[in-house]
Amino acid sequence: MDKKGNKLGEWINNELPEIASQLEALNDDYYLRENTISLAGKERVKNILFLLRSALFPGVYEKCSISKANVDMLIGNNLREAAIELREILESVFSYKCDKDCDNCPINLDEIIITFLDKMPKIRRKLQTDIHAAYVGDPAAQSFEEILLSYPSLEMMSIHRIAHELYKLKVPLIPRMMNEYGHRVTGIDIHPGASIGEHFFMDHGTGIVIGETTEIGDNVKIYQGVTLGAKSFKLDANGNPVKGIKRHPKIEDNVVIYSHATILGGDTVIGHDSVIGASVWLMESVPPYSKIYYNLGSDK
Repeated sequence: MDKKGNKLGEWINNELPEIASQLEALNDDYYLRENTISLAGKERVKNILFLLRSALFPGVYEKCSISKANVDMLIGNNLREAAIELREILESVFSYKCDKDCDNCPINLDEIIITFLDKMPKIRRKLQTDIHAAYVGDPAAQSFEEILLSYPSLEMMSIHRIAHELYKLKVPLIPRMMNEYGHRVTGIDIHPGASIGEHFFMDHGTGIVIGETTEIGDNVKIYQGVTLGAKSFKLDANGNPVKGIKRHPKIEDNVVIYSHATILGGDTVIGHDSVIGASVWLMESVPPYSKIYYNLGSDK
């Protein structure tokens, strides 16, 4: 036993530094720059989400119960801490993305954070409509509290509506990190760029994919496995995907999309008050009040 322990100790002292040096060199070759290693990690972004969502829904995300008398203080403290954390993390990510002189940078980080935090009441009101949509859209829902505390749809939307506001303010990296955390927790994959209206509900939720340039209206309900995606990508002269163009569909108001339907394309519009059946594959627009379904007895 002692010999094995001695062998490991000798290896740690003599050989391990070379392994560490190789890893450092590999990182340096591919992405390790001074402004990269200063970026915030996933846990810091997760903590910012905790602070913001705790301010939106006091008592839901805390480990210990809180009293009504402490709600105002809790919200205020969480918003203040989130503002400070955001200020530090945004300084890192903008420094990472920018190669200009920081002293003459036109980006006003304080203005970004103030503009974002001013949106928090709006985010909270939209989330309340999402809770209501789940309650009226799911016969199994017994209360608003049950939806808030257990439904993956609301869990993901509480993250997405935060991340989307930061995305609109052109904050790099952080919105995507937030939504990928939500993806990991819920199994729902929504790009922070996707625009989603009020009263939105994802029943069951698992496996839903909503792309960056998707537009979703009000009172839309979708089921598990639905994909709102892109057709084949346009490529530039160097063979790289063209970015910044409309690639994903538009879903108008009062649409229901059943499980495992796939709707693709930036020029595809699903007209209002339509129903898209399970396992349907669509790459073209349909008019309002349409009912599209897959007939097992047909080639269509």
